[in-house]
Amino acid sequence: MFFIDTYAKAIIRGSGKYPEIHGYAAFVPYFGKTMMTISVYGLPREKKCECEIFALHIHEGGSCTGNADDPFANAKSHYDPEGCPHPCHSGDLPPLYADDGSAHAAFLTGRFTPEEIIGKTIIIHAKADDLHSQPSGNSGEKIACGVIEKMKED
Repeated sequence: MFFIDTYAKAIIRGSGKYPEIHGYAAFVPYFGKTMMTISVYGLPREKKCECEIFALHIHEGGSCTGNADDPFANAKSHYDPEGCPHPCHSGDLPPLYADDGSAHAAFLTGRFTPEEIIGKTIIIHAKADDLHSQPSGNSGEKIACGVIEKMKED
């Protein structure tokens, strides 16, 4: 058993345009870093021989609400407390590689602790992050969102 102060989680749901998207992300402290796991289903399927790669970011806003042009506008921009250029924002994460609309990933990051991102949002974008365009990697529309919350201990 690890000495864990705070777990965090997010229930991920698609926008009105992508209502079939649903999933779960978990953030667990792991020896001074954060182990993140994510499972998402219902992602848009591409045509044969086209990749299903989706940008994944932590955003600074605390709400998965918005307007007609951007249903997750209140998620705001990438989480970036250090003021770093993209793709070095604290909220820049590895992409999701989907297979037939499903994606699962686990990775370790030292860019944030679970406690630091509680109240922020996790966003899935329609396209892959190009890793250089400013300020957010030309990753397309926000297609799914989840508010990151403290996980209650059993």
